[in-house]
Order: sequence, then C-alpha cells, then structure tokens
Amino acid sequence: MASVSSTSFVTCVLFLLLLHSSSIFHNLCAAKHGAATNRHNRHHHHHTQNPPLNPRLYRAFLALQAWKRVIYSDPRNFTQNWVGPSVCNYSGVYCTRALDDTKVTVVAGIDLNFGDIAGFLPNELGLLSDLALLHLNSNRFCGILPMSLSNLTLLYELDLSNNRFVGSFPSVVLSLPTLHYLDIRYNEFEGPLPPQLFNKTFDAIFLNNNRFTSSIPASLGQSSASVIVFANNKFGGCLPESIVNFADTLEELVLINTSLSGCLPQQVGFLYKLRVLDVSFNKLVGPIPYSLAGLSHLEQLNLGHNMLSGAVPMGVCELPNLNNFTFSYNFFCEEEGICQNLTSKNIVFDDRRNCLPEKPLQRSPKECNAVLEHPVDCFELCCVGGVSSGSVAIPPAALTPIGMPVSSPITAPPYP
Repeated sequence: MASVSSTSFVTCVLFLLLLHSSSIFHNLCAAKHGAATNRHNRHHHHHTQNPPLNPRLYRAFLALQAWKRVIYSDPRNFTQNWVGPSVCNYSGVYCTRALDDTKVTVVAGIDLNFGDIAGFLPNELGLLSDLALLHLNSNRFCGILPMSLSNLTLLYELDLSNNRFVGSFPSVVLSLPTLHYLDIRYNEFEGPLPPQLFNKTFDAIFLNNNRFTSSIPASLGQSSASVIVFANNKFGGCLPESIVNFADTLEELVLINTSLSGCLPQQVGFLYKLRVLDVSFNKLVGPIPYSLAGLSHLEQLNLGHNMLSGAVPMGVCELPNLNNFTFSYNFFCEEEGICQNLTSKNIVFDDRRNCLPEKPLQRSPKECNAVLEHPVDCFELCCVGGVSSGSVAIPPAALTPIGMPVSSPITAPPYP
C-alpha cells in the first residue's frame, strides 16, 4: 500500500505520538526517518557515528551475528553489511542512548520490513535486551518464536506479520511488560487464544489470517485495546458479552469470517467510541440490536453474509457519521424509515439478497420462508462456554459458504 520509506515514516510519527517525551523513542524515530530517506543507499548509510563497543553493543553484536548465520535467503541484501562489530551501522538496526544511562549507546530498534528474508529467529535474540521496536513485516521467517524473547523487557512494538511462523499462540509475548502493539497476522499460528492475552495493556491486537480455533475467550473484555482484528480465523461460538468492557477504548472491531454464531449481543451497542464494526461472513442470527443506534461515531458497519433477520432499524440508518452500511446476504424483511432510501443521506449501502419486498436482487420466497417461519429469540438463544444453544432452524442452503468479497479491508498487511 505504501513504499518502504513512507511506511517507515508513518510508523515513526505514530510511535512518537504514542510515546510522547520518552527520549529513547524520540531518538529512535529521528534515526529511523533519516535512514528511511536513504533506503535505496542502505549499504552506505551510517545510522550514527560508530560508538565505542560497550558491553550492551557487544551482546547485540553476538545476537545479530547469530541471526545472520540462520538467514538462508536475503535477495535484497538487507543484511549484506552485517559485518564486524559496528552494529549501529548495520542496515535496519537503530541505535540510541540507553534509558538508564544516557552515556551508553544501545540497539533500540530493528526494522527489516519488506525484506523478503528467509530464516528463523535464534535464541540469541534474547541478548537484545534494550530493544523497543522489532518489525519483521513481509519476510519469510519461519518456525516458532524463541522463549528467550522474554528478555526484551523494553519491547513496545512487535510486528511479525506476513511471515511463516507456526505453532500455538506465541505465549512469550505475554511476558513482555511494555508491549503495546502486537501484530502477528498472516502467519500459521493455530489453536486457542490464551485468556491471559486480554489481561495485557495492548493498544492494538492484529491476529487475523492465522489458524486460530476454539471460541473467543470471555476474558476479551479485560483488554484496553482500541483496535482488534481477528478476521479469517475459525474461532466459532458467540461474541462474548464482556465485549462491553471495551466501551472506553475500542474504536475498531473486525471479526470477518471467524465462524461466529448466535446473536449479536446488545452490549456491542455500548461501545460508544466504535468507528468500524465488521462482523461479515459469519453465522450470526436474530435481529440487529437496537442498541447499535447509540454508536454515534460509527462510520462503517458491515453485517453482510450472515443469517440475520427482522427489520433494519431506523435508528442505525440515522447514525450521524455512518457512511458505509452493508447488510446484504441476510434475511431482513423490512427497512424502517430512512433505511429505504440511504442514498438520500449519501450513505454507501448494499441490501442485496435479503427478503425485502419490492427491492431488486432479493432472495426467493422459498429461501425466505424457510428462515422467517422460525424466528430467533435472542433472549432464549444463549451461549454456554462460547457456543450458542437453542432451537434455530437454518436451511442447508443458508449454511453454504459464500466466497469472500473481492475487496476487503483485511486483504494485505501493510501496517509497518
């Protein structure tokens, strides 16, 4: 979506805003921006004047040399100049003054984004105890994360997206006390999410496009994140009602194609800061909660490709900031008030393949009757252990998987 230079610069700005006056991050971003503008000449660029090789830089030298030995392919020569003890001159390595001693230079950041590098992460990376930023987006690193990463007690951002990591959820990230940004999307992680994940003070959690299974833990609401993206996993079960505890922080909730079932809980309508809500391509049933009419900041609402029914409530269509509303491929039988003419409000909408009278491109009466003859009572349909229970008659045709949309907000991992 953006060049390496621009993504590096955007990351720096976001990082700076997040961390305010922390001197280590001010210096790190300054070095990073300067390096980004000369990315094409990376092999001749010096991040800093070569400092004396203090014990912390020596440990970094040992770590980086061990890493280079297990890099099997580097077609863009990112690590070509990883030679000798002057680690602050290595491409993608950023040095600054230590937090605990401004007279000491340390390695505070590593950014190998879009390097197309193949290899794995050695145990020696635990020697980089001063690291605050580790970005490995869009490479071919594989294997599992070494537990030695628990030594990175200053790590603030960890981006491992778009690689080939495998295994269960990397529990080592739960031991990092200062981690606020976690991005492990587009890998091969599998199994359940640990409940402890949501006890952490993360600002953003990107887990989409892995192989996670089981239900979303009820501890979900204990987090304070502003962005949660779980799309394209196989969680199943219901969205926990504890989601309401995100009310003071959550701005984006993306659960596309996560095998969610049951009703969309009323508690979602209490997430008053929400700007993006996407629960498309799931197995949600029942009506749209009227509580969604309270989401005054909501800009994008996608309920498409579910088994929702009933009326599309006027209160949702009247949300002041709504500019995109998709509720296609459901079983809605009525659009209240202004919902019948969202074009008049300049709202981009999609109401195809429902049961709306006199609207084009709707389902057949046979499809509609099979579902509408068995209305869902969400008060009776409860979730036990994250799995919906109750008598809901769903025709086999409605359960047939439908292809993902051509355009989706989760089609690539461009975030630096």
